[in-house]
Amino acid sequence: MSWQIVCDQPSELGESPFWHPQEQMLYWVDILGRQIHRANVFMGSVERWAMPQEVGCIAPVAGGGLVVALRDEIFRSQAWQGELHSLAHFDYDARTTRFNDGKCDPLGRFWAGTVYEPKDAPKAALYSLDCRNRRDGRPAQVELKADGALTANGLAWSPDRRTVYWADTPRHIIYQWDWDAQTNAMAHQRVFMQFPSKPDGWQFGQPGYGGRPDGAAVDALGNYYVAMFEGMRVLKFSPTGQLLADIAAPVPCPTMVCFGGDDLQTLYLTSARHKRPAQELQTYPLSGCVFSMRVDTPGLPVNFFSD
Repeated sequence: MSWQIVCDQPSELGESPFWHPQEQMLYWVDILGRQIHRANVFMGSVERWAMPQEVGCIAPVAGGGLVVALRDEIFRSQAWQGELHSLAHFDYDARTTRFNDGKCDPLGRFWAGTVYEPKDAPKAALYSLDCRNRRDGRPAQVELKADGALTANGLAWSPDRRTVYWADTPRHIIYQWDWDAQTNAMAHQRVFMQFPSKPDGWQFGQPGYGGRPDGAAVDALGNYYVAMFEGMRVLKFSPTGQLLADIAAPVPCPTMVCFGGDDLQTLYLTSARHKRPAQELQTYPLSGCVFSMRVDTPGLPVNFFSD
């Protein structure tokens, strides 16, 4: 297994990839570049859609279009490059906090977590947005699902819809909860994986550090794949936390994985280059690009937003 380049035009902070099965297109965002990208991986073409603010995460909508989380507001578009219509505004301080990692759950709710950019207090949180009853005249339902974090990441659900995963990147930790899909209730929070912290003064290329958990995805067997930022690797864990694979990444800062292709056996990987040292970027000039590789076990298909 080896990585192939999907897009060699780098993002500052590539994130939120998903494979659109109807369009046969790969989507992702450049958070700091304030753009949504989509690629025809067969033709090698990439389209870009500029956003008015940092775009933390996106998801496809049943019936067409996208749901888009900007700094402190979630929007709905009817089509690619269409007008953005507000679904929900959030009251946190947008000067210090913005949306980050997110995706839809299997029942069509959109979940998005935040990052508290100073990272000196546990003010990041995870929210869910349910718009499934808007046709009946009821307002969108927003729920706070978890809080007390620094940077929300690693969101995923198990194939049986009974477990939700969520990571706090700077704390090097991934959590699990029991989850009731119908009621959207989370219970019995526990540590799924705790990684060693970065040693003081550590620089990339030195031993003694394996990275911190960023974006994630789950395969059809329930195995959890997580990109390890600054670790130059993707880790694959069984549902019980056994390390099944340590996959070397092509760049130092992988950010998120997703599964795609007709058989969902292509693993796509976004990455970052923002604020990386000049020598590192000289050694790894493809930092910020998107990559793919074939895997043995298919992943779960993307969940669509329902409204």
